[in-house]
Amino acid sequence: MGCAADRKLVMLRGNSGSGKTTVARFLQHLIGRGTLVVSQDVVRRDMLWVRDEGGAIPLLLELIGYGQRSSPVTILEGILRTDWYGPLFDELRRRFGENIWAYYYDLPFEETLRRHAMRPQRTQFGESDMRSWWRERDLVGSIPEAILTEELSARGAARRIYRDITGGEAAE
Repeated sequence: MGCAADRKLVMLRGNSGSGKTTVARFLQHLIGRGTLVVSQDVVRRDMLWVRDEGGAIPLLLELIGYGQRSSPVTILEGILRTDWYGPLFDELRRRFGENIWAYYYDLPFEETLRRHAMRPQRTQFGESDMRSWWRERDLVGSIPEAILTEELSARGAARRIYRDITGGEAAE
């Protein structure tokens, strides 16, 4: 499987309703078994039940560390606001160096609402919540992020990322 220094991290970020989780699932299947997906929402809401103010950073780092030791590719997906998760980004850059492929969903607010309306959890929160969480183009800065737009489908985004990290086409 190679050494831990050869392991790759894919980071998918963007506002709520962007499509990060869907793309992460598609990408995991394209890459294959043993690909670890770390979801900020699962860690924060389901595992720790903490507010989203960076309180999940220690467990996120533990899980990503497991992925770095055990998986050729680890996928981290979440809103991951830069003002709260800056220390996480610094540590990931230290651990993975040039082996980070980062993507940011830059979508209009109305598009995130449309996408949210199609999600199973659409009744758990609505437009006012999403508007209160909204961050305009919240780019990391210290880690270069490729921009994903609304023109690219979730499957198309997963195939693009697969090509970026492997240099080849995905067999579906």
